[in-house]
Parts: sequence; C-alpha cells; structure tokens
Amino acid sequence: MRRLVDTWFDALELGMQETTRGRTITEADVVNWCALTGDWFVLHSDVEYAKRSAFGQRLVPGLQVLAYTGGLGVPADAEAIVANYGTDRVRYPRPTFIGDTIRCVITAAELSVRDESTGVATFDWCAVNQHDDLTMTSRLKVLSKRNADVGELQL
Repeated sequence: MRRLVDTWFDALELGMQETTRGRTITEADVVNWCALTGDWFVLHSDVEYAKRSAFGQRLVPGLQVLAYTGGLGVPADAEAIVANYGTDRVRYPRPTFIGDTIRCVITAAELSVRDESTGVATFDWCAVNQHDDLTMTSRLKVLSKRNADVGELQL
C-alpha cells in the first residue's frame, strides 16, 4: 500500500488524509536521543527537576517528536519522493511525555507545480497522542515526481 506522502504529485488531491500506525516513545528512546544529539536539557533528562516543573514529568524533545513522525509517515522505499523540500511552522501545542504513543496525521494541504517533472506537495503534518491530543503540528514540503501512470491511491 502506497503512503500518502509517497504518492506521485499528479495523483494527489487537496484534503487527502492518512493516519499512520502508532509508536510508543520509551525512556530508552529519549536517553538515546539526548546522547546522540547532545540535547540534555533538564526537562528531558532530569527527573527531579521535571517533577517540580509545570509539566510534572519529563518531556520528549520536540525535535524528536518531529523526527519520529518522519519515520511513521515516510516509507524507506519511497518511489515518488525526490527530496525533502523543507518543514515550516513547527509548533508543540501540548507536551509529549515518555510512554505516550504518537501517530502522524497527514493531510495534503497545498500542491504547486515546480516544472514538468516535479511538484512541491505540502502536507499538514501532525503528531497526536493516544488521547487524540495534538502534540506537534508542522507543514512538510516534499519535492515529488510528476506524470506517473498510477492507479487510485488506497489508504
């Protein structure tokens, strides 16, 4: 089954939507992220500090949430994607906590022909947790191939 973000540009329609499978973020995920990125901000890494914060517990780093949605929504063997064109308007309206299960809700929001072989597809790219709370919102822009002989998208 083809993923929405891996749909050839000319087969995309505004408003098309997909919700990915879920992924639970573990303590090991956060510790590894902090180690790999050097982002040891106290709200991610210090249990006692986080307990005294407005959140009452550690937060998953926002960029980690954004990165994990990429893993949820972009297939490794994508054929229609030429390149990641950029991400705009990243916001974190609610925190993501260790133990939360996030999924990515993807909606085709803008379509712009670039040339005869490519177009830029803009997707509303959102993380929601197990309670359907929006924890991250962004706009992903993908440089996509055009003019493929594709059938109907089955999501």
